[in-house]
Amino acid sequence: MRVPWKIVGLAGVAGVAASGVVVVRRRRGQQEYDPADLRAKLHERLAETRAAPAPDAGDGAASAEP
Repeated sequence: MRVPWKIVGLAGVAGVAASGVVVVRRRRGQQEYDPADLRAKLHERLAETRAAPAPDAGDGAASAEP
């Protein structure tokens, strides 16, 4: 039996194209931020965490006792 290499090659090209489409769709869903916007959001989140009271762990793991 002779292997139809053209069909195998075309199937490979179709597979690569399909995986490229999947990658592009996933990438389109991610939003790229301007560095200044990202920095502002991070500073805002840091301010929120500093303003919130720290929860008590209760197990003493955070204590600095020797």
